[in-house]
Amino acid sequence: MPLTVHLPSQLRAYTQRASTLTLADDELQPPTVDGALWALDRRGPGLRFRVIDEQGRVRRHMLIFLGEDKVEDLQLPLAPGRALTLVGALSGG
Repeated sequence: MPLTVHLPSQLRAYTQRASTLTLADDELQPPTVDGALWALDRRGPGLRFRVIDEQGRVRRHMLIFLGEDKVEDLQLPLAPGRALTLVGALSGG
């Protein structure tokens, strides 16, 4: 089952301004959250680095959700029918 990915405005420069992408099953190897991030990076080189830091952790200013659940473990298997949503956290003072 294809995976729908929702992208925040700050990442759309990597996706030709698309706010939503669909990843086919054969792009998701392995079929995990991290596999989806690598698939996105193949489509828009540099996208994964904007979400994941050099230590392989989600950057402080980014949030990842699988369905309604916040993702902490990038090796979390993708669940059929659940969308992946990347969110740019807001900060300020």
